[in-house]
Amino acid sequence: MNWSNTQDKLLRERARQVIPGGMYGHLSTSLLPADYPQYFQRGEGARLWDYDGNEYIDYLCAYGPNLLGYRHPEIEAAVLAQLAQGDVLTGPSAVMIEAAELFVSLVSHAEWAMFCKNGTDATTMAMVIARAHTDRRVILAAQNAYHGADPWCVPAAFSKGTLPEDRASIVYYDYNDEESLAAAFDEHRGQVAAVFATPFRHDTFVDQEDPNQAYAQAARRLCDEHGALLVVDDVRAGFRLARDCSWSTLNVEPDLSCWGKCFANGHPISAVLGAEHLRKAASSIFTTGSFWFAAAPMAAAVATLKIIRDSDYLERIVAVSQQLRTGLAEQAGTHGFGLKQTGPAQMPLMLFEDDADFRIAYAWMTEAVKRGVYLHPYHNMFLSAAHTEQDIVKTLEVTDAAFEAVKKRIDSLPPAWA
Repeated sequence: MNWSNTQDKLLRERARQVIPGGMYGHLSTSLLPADYPQYFQRGEGARLWDYDGNEYIDYLCAYGPNLLGYRHPEIEAAVLAQLAQGDVLTGPSAVMIEAAELFVSLVSHAEWAMFCKNGTDATTMAMVIARAHTDRRVILAAQNAYHGADPWCVPAAFSKGTLPEDRASIVYYDYNDEESLAAAFDEHRGQVAAVFATPFRHDTFVDQEDPNQAYAQAARRLCDEHGALLVVDDVRAGFRLARDCSWSTLNVEPDLSCWGKCFANGHPISAVLGAEHLRKAASSIFTTGSFWFAAAPMAAAVATLKIIRDSDYLERIVAVSQQLRTGLAEQAGTHGFGLKQTGPAQMPLMLFEDDADFRIAYAWMTEAVKRGVYLHPYHNMFLSAAHTEQDIVKTLEVTDAAFEAVKKRIDSLPPAWA
């Protein structure tokens, strides 16, 4: 392997002088193996290059935003054309209306859209709309489910600086457990404004879990019975499971859905979509941001949504994802590893059996990274429409070599965390 990370180390040292911790948030590599690159110079299609010139087939897709390929030519052309006219102006461009029209036309439960910047903006806006509509305060959310990084929803492990009262009205239930959800409603009868649900359980460090239809239908029924709203947080999974809200695959329509990451192919924009009966409540709240109405990301959204509507992007993602999943399962069996691949194939999480301290996962994925395939040892990954069958073939060559390398030193692997 001709691989080095000299430049990345220098960049990390520079960053530590001026950025607390050198990096923060979900893009920080502080919990990843030491050889994982922190800084990337450029991206193209399904590939990334770091500052040492190493090329990677990327299975993180910027943690989701890359749906159609980095620097997709149609989308980038739309952005440049809008930039030539203006981006952040005193008022929005008409492209905002076109983006809303397109979005609403694709999502069956939606009659209106409101745009913001990050997924946390969208989930927080949905919470405020639910409270405005119901005049109630309690929000039911699944235990450990990720809904963003504001004090009300930041993961408990990262909650320093937040106060108990920031979560005073957040009540937790067990995901995929209709009895747990019903009990939460009963305990807070007449107080519940909304139930938040992710399209599937995609927590870190644990196997992903598909929702069962009974749970999804119970969530809808309980919300209707108790006068609460059902909110599907599609920020992570949106448009990778369906050309509609992800729970449309379960024949369940939410009142509100939250979107981000991919519907502008990585350009900074997120959204809340809602049903007609919530239009008045959505109009009554005050929510804003200096850059929420920027026109260039709206233009990116229009271009991306048209491709989502008109192309076979989703079928292609699913096909290569299944190709990868099948190939990895065969390799793991051949080399004697228990590889668990959970969740949708296009958003895979890969964990190993008998690997409580993640030593196998860290070693295997480090071997893959050094050979040019970027995998993640504890977070779900993403495939894009830019991944090709040839990319999967190359990836499987790398993962096969990684399995072989780890097998040779399996008895001497150190734990992931000292």
